[in-house]
Amino acid sequence: MCESAASFISKNNEYAISAVSRVVDLSQKTIRDYEKMGFIKPRRNPRTNNRIYSDFEIEQIRQISRLIHNEGFTLPCIQRLLQLAPCWSIFDCEVKEKCPAYEYTPIPCYKTRENRETLCGGDCEQCAVYINRSSKKEKVLEGPR
Repeated sequence: MCESAASFISKNNEYAISAVSRVVDLSQKTIRDYEKMGFIKPRRNPRTNNRIYSDFEIEQIRQISRLIHNEGFTLPCIQRLLQLAPCWSIFDCEVKEKCPAYEYTPIPCYKTRENRETLCGGDCEQCAVYINRSSKKEKVLEGPR
């Protein structure tokens, strides 16, 4: 991370959208669009209702941005990918060989976590894979109508 971006980092690892925007070099609108598409799910400050981002969400934003800008994926394509592919293949996990979610590939990572701890650093409810898996696979495989 560059020094100018580091100056916006919070000591308690909670960030406002303005700080996240500077750190990931994306507009606030783009970050909100990622939220609308189900790629991230920041918590809300109970008093102000402002979005609060963690390091986990920042890393997901970076990965989504990388898929778009470096790999040529579209937003709908990423949404479909999140519904079908395992988390470790989407988010380029460096420790996947040590993770139970990788060992039990047919089982989604959030289901694996019900019985075994995974190496993911975030809560399932905040994860793009979990958020987008609410759709049934059969429905996804049918394609657009």
